[in-house]
Amino acid sequence: MNIYPRSLFPTLKAALADKRIVVITGMRRVGKTTTLRWLLEQVPSANKIYLDLERLDQRAVFQESNYEIVLDFLRNRGLDPAAPLIVALDEIQYAPNSPSVVKYLYDHYGVKFLLSGSSSYYLKNLFSESMAGRKVVFELLPLRFGEFLEFRGAPYRPRARLEEMRFDPYEFERLKTLYDEYLIYGGLPDVVLEARPAARRDILNDIFSSYINIDVRSLADFQKINELQQLLRLLALRIGNKLDMTKLASAAGLSRPTLVQYLEFLEKTYIIARLPAYAGGEKSVTLGRKLYFCDNGIAGILAQISEGALFENAIFNQLRPYGELAYLSKGSEYEIDFVLRAAGQPPVALEVKYHPLKTDQRRLKRLAEKHAIRETWLIGRYPAPDFKDFLWGGLIF
Repeated sequence: MNIYPRSLFPTLKAALADKRIVVITGMRRVGKTTTLRWLLEQVPSANKIYLDLERLDQRAVFQESNYEIVLDFLRNRGLDPAAPLIVALDEIQYAPNSPSVVKYLYDHYGVKFLLSGSSSYYLKNLFSESMAGRKVVFELLPLRFGEFLEFRGAPYRPRARLEEMRFDPYEFERLKTLYDEYLIYGGLPDVVLEARPAARRDILNDIFSSYINIDVRSLADFQKINELQQLLRLLALRIGNKLDMTKLASAAGLSRPTLVQYLEFLEKTYIIARLPAYAGGEKSVTLGRKLYFCDNGIAGILAQISEGALFENAIFNQLRPYGELAYLSKGSEYEIDFVLRAAGQPPVALEVKYHPLKTDQRRLKRLAEKHAIRETWLIGRYPAPDFKDFLWGGLIF
């Protein structure tokens, strides 16, 4: 099996030296099983095992009320609990009793666990108290554009600072077709590795169907699945917009409490993300949150989304690894798409424009200065003939 490098791999490998339980979570088909297997391969000892709780025989063991039976199960496979032992459990959501078993073996025998699960909704609810102080959680998100290029065999130079992401006409010509694909089909590994466009859409539809039929039905007590699907279509048409909860509830035919419940579930299962307002000296923090999807491909099969909205959605996800994000707004007067705050660094104002212009740059600087933000950048999709002083989306790796 080919394993392509992910940006999270070095951090995960370093966590092997940590006594705590490693938990890998993320949306369906984002690569958790591959990552878990890769991480187990990094363990030099042979005193280790991979177990898939989607398999009924292995799941049954972790549903036993006598946890010593689990220990015998491991011994019978040649493992020694008296020595450092690492157990990788995949798809733990299929065994609701697994947190108790893991806690018992961790506390009494010092077993190091590597766990994966398909949803933070499940993991945070079941692991929050029983695993307090015993776990470290890593979120595996869809591929960043640099990872996308790795998967497609295209070389690139990583860029750590924003100024290194300035528009480069030669890189634009080299990477623009690949970036087009990334904007349309997103960053789920199976989709990225599929060469046929029609098959990519089939895979995306299959992933979404599995999410509805497995994750939603098993993790939530929603009586009307069609309501949730209708809400998702409405949300896809609101990418990059502040959510007006009253109007959205009316359009979806939902009560406000039900809408709040649905949105929380969709966020915790990595379908959507909500962006807070920037609280830099103004009361804008009281404004509603802006909506984005965690993957362009999933958003694109739900509704006909404009190219501008897909571009802004991709930029949101591309910027997330670089620091905390917020948007800046002063009522209906003006809005700045993103304020990025990297650790220990002053905030940066970022505005997304499909065709950035010099006038956009001057306006952004003027608005940012009102909030004492000195560094500003336009992020563009295509260059104008007389303006190229912007960050190109295809260089945000």
